[in-house]
Amino acid sequence: MDKIIIKGLRVYAYHGVKEAEKEKGQPFELDVTLSLDLSAAGASDDLTRTVNYSTVSKRIVAVMLAEKNDLIERAATRVAQTVLTEFPAEEVTVLLKKPRAPVPADFDYMAVEITRRREDFE
Repeated sequence: MDKIIIKGLRVYAYHGVKEAEKEKGQPFELDVTLSLDLSAAGASDDLTRTVNYSTVSKRIVAVMLAEKNDLIERAATRVAQTVLTEFPAEEVTVLLKKPRAPVPADFDYMAVEITRRREDFE
């Protein structure tokens, strides 16, 4: 299966269990991989035969800003659901990183990674 990869998409959003996380917000970073057949786009050089990664990126940001979830698991699931219901991907993997999670430790980021298929949301 071919892939479209959006790596390091940054958004300032309002997810977290602590009330301050929902009030003040914090940065998040997403890596989103869409699995689909890109052979028609490769053969034709026609944007309408693929997924426009600019459009997908804008939708991901909108989803991240639409709700204030306690869990990043929920935010990642909403991103996956949106990608799979609005774009012709068969599968999507979402790595949602929370680099400033309120955890008393030295770390690069906390994250969840989920993979969902189109039929998971039908």
